[in-house]
Amino acid sequence: MKVALLAGGFGTRLSEETSVRPKPMVEVGGRPIIWHIMKFYAHYGLRDFVVLGGYKVEYIRDYFLNYRANESDFTIDLKSGGVEWASMVNEDWRVTVVDTGINSMTGGRLRRARHLLGDETFCLTYGDGVSNVDIPALIETHRAAKAWCTLTAVSQPGRYGALRLSEDNNLVQGFREKGASDGGLINGGFFVCEPEMIDLIDDDQTVLEAEPMDRLIERGKLASYAHTGFWQSMDSLRDRHVLEELWAKGAPWKVWG
Repeated sequence: MKVALLAGGFGTRLSEETSVRPKPMVEVGGRPIIWHIMKFYAHYGLRDFVVLGGYKVEYIRDYFLNYRANESDFTIDLKSGGVEWASMVNEDWRVTVVDTGINSMTGGRLRRARHLLGDETFCLTYGDGVSNVDIPALIETHRAAKAWCTLTAVSQPGRYGALRLSEDNNLVQGFREKGASDGGLINGGFFVCEPEMIDLIDDDQTVLEAEPMDRLIERGKLASYAHTGFWQSMDSLRDRHVLEELWAKGAPWKVWG
């Protein structure tokens, strides 16, 4: 199963960092946050990644192109250019980096990568949020619901739009705006998707969380998985500091050894 990572936005609320690099490359504990997300998925055996880049995508390309050299000891013959690797990297990942356009919206980015995701179920998440969600249980919930898309519902007060769920089968019935004191469930990413949902995206300017989600709701094909554990996005410099402090204490999303 492939994992698509949305990694092309401007990250304007974190401009202190994103003026020089894309938000997924902002470091937590000395590693880009996208590395933490990929390490998390790899723990569950999902190691085939499609990175949907856009803004400053060259930083993401350079990171993975030079990953082995930066993570390994080696001997290089400067005359011939031959390299002998004295150590190997631990990550047995396959990483595809795609430039989905600097101005594409989230839906447009996914639509541009349709040919790379194939005709099978895939995972999708944002390149700026970490969690300890139970991925196998999430996938099982998705399959049981026979949905085209299952999102992870998490509790987070404040600035996000809350979900309205059915009482019997956890289908998503709608979204609504919320106030700062509203503790309702929100879309925390960590989606499981079927290829059919990509066909509901019109063009590059389509926001994944808008028309495509509404169309899924109309068809009864948008399900949710309730996650009551840790979840945190990195939308601001304060969020980054919170994640740094958590990393220093052991990091709740660090499920790998």
